[in-house]
Amino acid sequence: MWGIVPAAGVGSRIQPLAFSKELLPVGSRTEHGSERPRAVSEYLVERMIKGGATRICFVVSPGKSDIIEYFGGEIGTTKLCYTVQRTPSGLCDAIFHALPFIAPNEVVLVGLPDTIWFPEEGFSALRDDRLSFLVFPVERPEFFDAVVADEQGRVQQIEVKNAYPNSSWVWGAFKMPGSILHELHVLWCKRQRSDEYIGTLVNAYLAEGGEAFSVTAGEVYVDVGTLNGYREAMRVLGQQDEESIPFQLNDQFRTSTIRQ
Repeated sequence: MWGIVPAAGVGSRIQPLAFSKELLPVGSRTEHGSERPRAVSEYLVERMIKGGATRICFVVSPGKSDIIEYFGGEIGTTKLCYTVQRTPSGLCDAIFHALPFIAPNEVVLVGLPDTIWFPEEGFSALRDDRLSFLVFPVERPEFFDAVVADEQGRVQQIEVKNAYPNSSWVWGAFKMPGSILHELHVLWCKRQRSDEYIGTLVNAYLAEGGEAFSVTAGEVYVDVGTLNGYREAMRVLGQQDEESIPFQLNDQFRTSTIRQ
C-alpha cells in the first residue's frame, strides 16, 4: 500500500518560515527518552502507517531538501521515496507526480501534510476497492472542500471552497485503488490538466459515471497552514491523549533545521 504526501506547496499563508511548512513544529513526541518537537507532517505519515502504508512518496519542490533530510529513506519498515514537482501547479498535478511508482493493483492513501486530524486510525475506515473520502465536520466548511453525499454515502458533488456549501462535512484524506488513480490521471489529461483541485476532477469523474463514497468517521480536523489553525492545533493536541508510534529517523538526518 502506498501513501502520497503532496509537500510541494509554498505555504504562503503561514510564511515567513526558515524551513518548509511541512516541518513546522506542532506538539512533541518522545524519542529515546527525550521529548522533541514534532513536525506537522509526521502526523499524516503516522496515520498512513497505521492505515497500512508500506511505502510513502513525498512530492516536494526543488527547494525542499530539508524534508528529505528530516525523514530520510525509511521509518521503521516503511520505505520512503521522493519526487519533484518543479512548479506549484496544484494538488492534482502534485498527486500525479507519484503515479509512475504506483501499479493499478495497489492501494493508495492521500492526505495533506499541513493538517492534523483524529481518529488516528481514520484511513482504516476506508475500503480498499473504491474511491472514498474520510470526511470531518467543521464549523466553516466554506474554507474547505465540502462533500455532498446521499444517505448511502455516495458522493454527489464536491464543493470546492463554496461560499454557501450544502454540507458541513469536508474531506481530509482519501483512499483508492491504484487503477482509479490511473483513471483519474487519464481524465485529468483529457481535460487539458486544467483541474487544480481534486474536487473539480472528482466531479468530472462522477459526471462520466464514476463512483466515490463519503465516510463520516472523522472527528476532528485542523488545517495548520494558518496562524489561527496553528493555535487551534496546539489546543487540540493539548486535549488529546495521543499514543503515537515511534519514528525511527536516520541518525545522519538529525541536523534538520527544526531539530537544532
